Amino acid sequence: MRFSEIVGLEDTKQQLIAAVRSNHVAHAQLLFGSEGGGNLVLALAFASYINCTNQSDLDSCGECSSCTKIDKLVHPDVQFIFPVSSTKKITGKNVVSSSYLNDWRSFVLQNPYGGIEQWSAYYGAENKQANISKEESRNIIKNLSLKAFEAEYKIMIVWLPEFMHPSAANGILKILEEPSAKTIFLLVTNDYEKLLTTILSRCQLFKVRSFSEPEVALYLKEKLNVNSEKAQKIAALAEGDITKASTLIEEIEEDAHKIFRDWMRLCWTKNFTELSSMNDLFSTMNKTSQLMLFQYGLNMMREALISKMVTLDEVKLNDEEKSFVQNLGKALSLSVLENIAEELNKGQFHLGRNASSKILFMDMSLSIGRLMSSK
Repeated sequence: MRFSEIVGLEDTKQQLIAAVRSNHVAHAQLLFGSEGGGNLVLALAFASYINCTNQSDLDSCGECSSCTKIDKLVHPDVQFIFPVSSTKKITGKNVVSSSYLNDWRSFVLQNPYGGIEQWSAYYGAENKQANISKEESRNIIKNLSLKAFEAEYKIMIVWLPEFMHPSAANGILKILEEPSAKTIFLLVTNDYEKLLTTILSRCQLFKVRSFSEPEVALYLKEKLNVNSEKAQKIAALAEGDITKASTLIEEIEEDAHKIFRDWMRLCWTKNFTELSSMNDLFSTMNKTSQLMLFQYGLNMMREALISKMVTLDEVKLNDEEKSFVQNLGKALSLSVLENIAEELNKGQFHLGRNASSKILFMDMSLSIGRLMSSK
């Protein structure tokens, strides 16, 4: 993995490169950011750059022996620890990262922005809670007691240390604080607040910002060959999450605008017969599509609010959406638009907690209809 292979995050890349160039790489760094962000890929690119034998001011060479091995995740001096759980084939003390390494390599190479849910499904966790066990801490100490095999630095990448059992976390405190010479820990987390303070105090914290909408759209266009218009729509819904954006390519309904527009019109006219029919349609959609419809609606409410304050040309929507947003902005007050957005927010919350979609949708329809009557 090279920095140039990561779309966007230029400011973050430069900070990591500068640390290496100035010889200020901390022996324990915690890269933290949101799920679906660039935490892991940056750690991999950083590891490549640190051990590259022909690095430039901008990136690793991608051609030396170290780079090619790290690209395949097979470098003997770059090791990985990650959450796992027992499966039909792997149980007991064998439930450690090394037992899943082949699956891990395949997973990361295919889906470097994936999260714990995708990883658990990939290796067949069977709905069991993954964690980093106490046994892993023993393996870390054992592996890092040896000198680097062929690279200048020995690097240990710990993915999602927030899943580390307290006994495992306590077990690595000493080596995390005083590792062997030329040993670097890279902890990659999505929720650093769940880590023990004793772990945090021994690491240099490095915040990885979320991908911006343009960066997500660029990733979809360059890496997944999504056309520009669709990429922009998906990026607006993905909230900086590359995995979510990739999923939406298949999951998102192309006619989300039509469904939401018709829904709002029926709420406005209080056409309960048609609302009942739409409720049936909503219940046949999969959960991701339902959530994305609510998210699309939130985006429309936001743009309607914005349309009251700026000229329509400044709103980045297609012509049909602009017309819809303009009509909403004219028909409804700021407070009503805000209240409808709050209903959509609550709808997402309750749907995410397995509320009945039929009951939820009809209740929201009635609430939105009442709000629209107040104008």
